[in-house]
Amino acid sequence: MIVGAIILGCLIGVILGVNAPIISYTYSGYLAIAIIAALDSIFGGISATLKGNFDFKVFVSGFFGNAILSMLLTYLGDKLNLDIYLAAIVVFVNRMFLNLTIIRKYYIEKIWSEKKKKTN
Repeated sequence: MIVGAIILGCLIGVILGVNAPIISYTYSGYLAIAIIAALDSIFGGISATLKGNFDFKVFVSGFFGNAILSMLLTYLGDKLNLDIYLAAIVVFVNRMFLNLTIIRKYYIEKIWSEKKKKTN
């Protein structure tokens, strides 16, 4: 189910991306940080699903809240002439790697336990 939704989302993204207008350089930083925040929420949602404690309301609020907050930090950094967005990138990428670790361990344990059952 989740894999199908991910594949469908990727296909829609490719179709829209090919036909979408090019984002100007002025806004590309905002879009990039919003995408990183959204990816963090997606990895967090997958990790929560595997743990069995996924909550759709928390996912949606985190998805949009993180994206908006990161864009606001980027805007504030632009106005102050500081690279504040780097802090958001470090946090979101760190969380993505932590969630990827949880996902990876889950599937390694699942595959390992299935192999043990076959050998017994």
